[in-house]
Amino acid sequence: MTLRSVSSAPRTAGASPAELMAGMEAEQAAVLLSAAADIAFPVQADGTIGERVLVTGPELGADHFADWPGKAWSEVSTIESRPKIEQMLQEAAMGLPPRWRQINHPVPGAPDIPVRYCVLKAGGRGQFVALGREMRNLAAVQQKLLAAEQSIEQEYARLRHAETRYRLLMQVASEAILVVDQRSGRVTEANAAAATLMNKPLKRLVGAQFTGLFDGGDAERVEALLMALKATGRADDVALTLEGGQQQAVLGATIFRQENATLYLMRLLPIAAGAAGIVMSRGQAAVVNAVRDLPEAFVVTDLERRVVSANAAFLDSAQLGSEEQARGEPIERWLGRVGVDVPVLFNSLAESGAVRQFQTVLRGQFGAVEDVEVSGAASPPGNPSCYGFAIRRMSRRALEPGDGSRSLLRSVDEMTKLVGKVPLKDLVREATDIIERLCIEAALQLNDNNRASTADMLGLSRQSLYVKLNRYGIEDRPDIGENG
Repeated sequence: MTLRSVSSAPRTAGASPAELMAGMEAEQAAVLLSAAADIAFPVQADGTIGERVLVTGPELGADHFADWPGKAWSEVSTIESRPKIEQMLQEAAMGLPPRWRQINHPVPGAPDIPVRYCVLKAGGRGQFVALGREMRNLAAVQQKLLAAEQSIEQEYARLRHAETRYRLLMQVASEAILVVDQRSGRVTEANAAAATLMNKPLKRLVGAQFTGLFDGGDAERVEALLMALKATGRADDVALTLEGGQQQAVLGATIFRQENATLYLMRLLPIAAGAAGIVMSRGQAAVVNAVRDLPEAFVVTDLERRVVSANAAFLDSAQLGSEEQARGEPIERWLGRVGVDVPVLFNSLAESGAVRQFQTVLRGQFGAVEDVEVSGAASPPGNPSCYGFAIRRMSRRALEPGDGSRSLLRSVDEMTKLVGKVPLKDLVREATDIIERLCIEAALQLNDNNRASTADMLGLSRQSLYVKLNRYGIEDRPDIGENG
């Protein structure tokens, strides 16, 4: 048996694409390579596109490239892309390794089409093949990524500015502020005002146990405040005596969450020397605010009958522009008949501690007068430091039989109690006014509200009668008309 050796044909190892296409015409190479690209076309040595432009990309419309054959490649590209085309053709002619470069093609009325090209040399007549991959999807992703990066940068800038403002506010705030962690009970942040008020270095405050900053009963009150915050999310302010016993302050707290952690914002407000140190709870503060907004007048006076505080309804009735105009002034400037009603009212308060439905008048700064009912109380009971009065306007109603006599008896009884406390001339003047008013009302009733007949009956001129009607507020009553 004879053995024959079979040798395989020599094989070129590591051949480059340019070497593989050295003996292949450019148009044939373009057809071959179009399977690996979205767009492929032959390019002449002078940069002119060959007779066929092969478009395989599903998102590239073939109609757009129909007029490319015979045109210069740079002619169908944007101005900034033309130097890249020349450079790629030169590198391919020199046999340098191909590089991918982005070329943009203009589209009338639409955004440019970005295509990433590389150029390969083909054939022996200085021809080339341009292979392109459509980049619009990648460009859209890049635009979204760029927009996301810009949004993140803007958010970072906003957070940095917010933190800067927060730090600045913490340092310039005149109110002492501390931030306490709920779990550890330690101070995480404090401002310079807190360090000054508590007479401790700022470095010692941060990281210290908050309750440990107070002694004795103050520590118990702070602990109760923290427990109330933890249980209900809110707590009333408490009064504290700071270290050394030289400074009193009010501690208020607010709960908030940050980064899945619960924190307390503590505010320390110093109480001026000599102040009573009364701390008002949220419920009491709500009552005070409600009283200030009541539609009925409310006024507080001291033991000397001078106005301490008044709500908006009282200021309206008294025809005052602001509370400052009333504060410190005697209440009898606006309330009661001169010299009679106010002493009776305050004497009753001193004896019984409360007064209900005391009928009198409220006079405005510019002469307006209205009938009112006053209810008052001394606070605190037994050892009052102030008086509070609720003043309600009385609805005008028709005079019923017996009302005049009851009003007279009540007035006489009240004036009898004032004997020895009020000058006799004031009592006589008030009694005269009461009797005169009752006589005018009786005469009007007898004359069916005819004012001319009433004036003749009383021996008054009509002008004098009108003055007295205006003085006693009778002309505004619905049961008295213009019949004369």
